[in-house]
Amino acid sequence: MSKVAILGAGRWGTALGLVLSRKGNEVMLFDKNPSVVEALKEGRDPYWGIGFEKKPLATTHLEEALDFSQYILIALPVQVIRKVLEGKSIKGKIFISASKGLEVGTNKRVSEVLKELFPDCKVLALSGPSFAEETAKGLPCAVVLAGEDVALLREVRQLFSSEPFRVYLSEDIVGVELGGALKNVIAIACGISDGLGFGDNARAGLITRGLVEMVRLGTALGGKVQTFYGLSGLGDLVLTSTSSKSRNRTFGFLLGQGLSLEQAQEKIGQVVEGKETVKAVKELSEKLNLYAPISWAVYRVVVEGEEPLKVARELLLRPPQNDFEGL
Repeated sequence: MSKVAILGAGRWGTALGLVLSRKGNEVMLFDKNPSVVEALKEGRDPYWGIGFEKKPLATTHLEEALDFSQYILIALPVQVIRKVLEGKSIKGKIFISASKGLEVGTNKRVSEVLKELFPDCKVLALSGPSFAEETAKGLPCAVVLAGEDVALLREVRQLFSSEPFRVYLSEDIVGVELGGALKNVIAIACGISDGLGFGDNARAGLITRGLVEMVRLGTALGGKVQTFYGLSGLGDLVLTSTSSKSRNRTFGFLLGQGLSLEQAQEKIGQVVEGKETVKAVKELSEKLNLYAPISWAVYRVVVEGEEPLKVARELLLRPPQNDFEGL
């Protein structure tokens, strides 16, 4: 089989390492945390204690991981990717981005950041409704792998695809990346609503109208409409907005229950990508003159620190729009 380097041995990077290992691939995981690396060297994951099918390699030295394989899987928090990789000499590699979000400041997708840093490399994106723990345990899930080169997509799919880990293909990398990023903002909104006790009806309404916002912004940025009704759009949106396993939804839920931003973040103890992505969404939607009231409401709570119930009530008082645009 093949060799794959994974940058970022957090829960998601480790879960994907287990998936790759089960397919017989040789895996090397890079992480700056020595205790995580030592656990991986023993052949077990440091989060759920699941053994690797094929004992992985692990390192705290980035260059060692970059030299290991032509396939480099990115599972780092979006906001640190540029800092970690900037200045590295990398040519002829194939990047597979499994990180979801937009870079604050540039508002760029991960593939855009990677192509800017390494113009000679090819970039694919892996996204979809897939919690790390369930993926690590080998429970069934379906994801989408996106890129412009169909032959390369089919080649890389073989690294991952198995009975429980179904990999669909898409040539719309723009839409797939945006779906995976934008849904986190809507998930925070759903969490806030649940935390305020607004109930199931309100959550369903937020998911549906949130999808409208995702389509509106996503297509304006070059994504295809149908992509947002697929795995990286609607699929990931439903999962992230409804499950207590979702960091973004849980973050919003804690805010809705009255915790401060700092308290909510501390209680979760992991990166909440939607908290940063909402800044890019606010800037992009205003720049493109697009209506995104749910995302703007999340921005007011998460960035400006406004009181969740006040913002929610103002959101409810808006005049209802047409269910579908163009009427």
